[in-house]
Amino acid sequence: MKFEQFQFEGREVRFESLRHAAESAGFIHAGQWDYERVTFDLKIVHQEDIYYLRVPAYAIKGDIPHDDCVVRMLTPILGKHYYPHGVEYDGEDFPEPIVNRCTKKLEQIKANLDSE
Repeated sequence: MKFEQFQFEGREVRFESLRHAAESAGFIHAGQWDYERVTFDLKIVHQEDIYYLRVPAYAIKGDIPHDDCVVRMLTPILGKHYYPHGVEYDGEDFPEPIVNRCTKKLEQIKANLDSE
């Protein structure tokens, strides 16, 4: 499920600004990066299911994870984890509480970025 209403797609920000905005909302970027791409993840456990809300971006100037790097954001996406296969993004019916939580978290990121 894509969250296009936040208009993150194509938005250019400093990596440090995005990292601060995402981490302030509870996202992590542990091993989900290389020098060109980064994904901030929020793991959500609901009943016995695991979901991941992902906010991806890629470098357009400099290298990740340097603070002065500039990244272009992509559309956030929600997926459901299936063991041992991985995360599926399409063809899922996501519970309303999960979608609402994701919306609130993305609103936090947007507000954090807009305040800089």
